[in-house]
Amino acid sequence: MDVEALVGLVFSLLILVVLGGILGWASVRVVREYQRLVVFRLGRSIGARGPGLVMLIPGIDRGVRVDLREQFIQVPHQTCITRDNAPVNVDCLIYMHVVDSIDSVVQVQNYHGAAQGIAMTTLRAVVGDLSLDDVLAKREEINALLRHKLDEVTERWGVKVNSVEIREIIPPKEVQEAMNRQMTAERNRRAVVTEAEGKREAAVTVATGEKQASILASEGARQSAILRAEGSAQALQTVFSVAQSVDAKTMSLQYLETLKALGSGQATKIVIPMEFTQMLQPLLNLAGAAGGPSEPAPMTTPPAPTISETNGHDRLIAAPALASIAPAEEPKEEDGNEVG
Repeated sequence: MDVEALVGLVFSLLILVVLGGILGWASVRVVREYQRLVVFRLGRSIGARGPGLVMLIPGIDRGVRVDLREQFIQVPHQTCITRDNAPVNVDCLIYMHVVDSIDSVVQVQNYHGAAQGIAMTTLRAVVGDLSLDDVLAKREEINALLRHKLDEVTERWGVKVNSVEIREIIPPKEVQEAMNRQMTAERNRRAVVTEAEGKREAAVTVATGEKQASILASEGARQSAILRAEGSAQALQTVFSVAQSVDAKTMSLQYLETLKALGSGQATKIVIPMEFTQMLQPLLNLAGAAGGPSEPAPMTTPPAPTISETNGHDRLIAAPALASIAPAEEPKEEDGNEVG
């Protein structure tokens, strides 16, 4: 009898331990840092608990976990009609997080689904107020407008909409073809404008280079002419200074050397200057003084120089002025005989 009572006692203790463990497991909750536990006691909200270890009364308290991290909701493609009656397909992403865990549980059944549904209707309304060009060009403005309108609705649910991003806008096929043609035409126009600007800049550069080259060539020619003139002036000055120290005899010999050089050339015409007779006069006077006393030949005005043509081989210099400077003939006696 005592053994049976002992066995029954041990069995009862085991049952109590098992029940206590089950009740303890049911009454203890571990809440993570990014979560909150909304506790309902007998159906009435008594607040949010966590993070950490939270004790609940088994059978009386019930906890609902709420994630406080930022979450995103993908809104599928929506066919929207723009203000100019052009159908477009638009989808977007919504980024939001819970700021009030109690309201997110008490005020709405499923805030994810509710936010997605309100985003669809708001997206259609916003796109319907804009033209197709504005929908394609003003994406940032559409994002800001959607975020503002969604935030006004989700605020009472304890949810904060951080941003709305339109992911893709698909216009009709006809509009896409027109846009492609417009883009091609714009690119061709830009190419033509760029090519024209390049040619203009090239022409300007070439003209500028030619101008600079012409200026430099002119400057070089001017400097060269100045140097040549200075050289000629120095040469003439040197010749003039040397000629001042040369006497008439030396000039006469120079004339003879010049005539000798002219005679050895291939020219068929030779011009003898009129001043040549005056240059030879001192030589003739010297020759006459060496041969005997004689009267100097009268100086007459020499006629114009004459030019004698030859056959290219023989040279003949004919100048009547030489006759006036020939040596004077010796006087004759009365009987017609020449003086010896």
